[in-house]
Amino acid sequence: MLDQRTGPYGAFILRCVLGALLIVHFLNKLLIFTPAGTAHMFEGLGLPGGLAYIVMCTEVVTGTCLILGVWPRAAALLALPVLVGAIVFFHVHNGFAYNAPRGGGWEYPGFWAVALLVQALLGDGAYALVNTPLPAALAQVDRGHSA
Repeated sequence: MLDQRTGPYGAFILRCVLGALLIVHFLNKLLIFTPAGTAHMFEGLGLPGGLAYIVMCTEVVTGTCLILGVWPRAAALLALPVLVGAIVFFHVHNGFAYNAPRGGGWEYPGFWAVALLVQALLGDGAYALVNTPLPAALAQVDRGHSA
């Protein structure tokens, strides 16, 4: 059972860390690889170069939303395909261990993807500025009532 006294603070900490990591990942693409270099890397993977810009926008927007607590559940779910895509198109070919040569394996992005899913399941957490709106049936379940 989730501890109702401390659970929201755990979700808050997780939310902030996930958001910070997404922003750092975005900054890595922006400042180190450059947007054009990131697009070129995507093309080298057989993906459209324009997808790099969508991924970068997704990382910075969802990261900011997670930190501020603006629709955090939705932000976590929107960031999830970015990590799954990174696993499928880049990291899976390098094996499991993230310290593997040639760009690291899927260990770290896999854990990160699971953490995003856990965030969505836990809820918005403490100090959320704008809670994620839920359909009526889910909102009743979320409050501990049966649907």
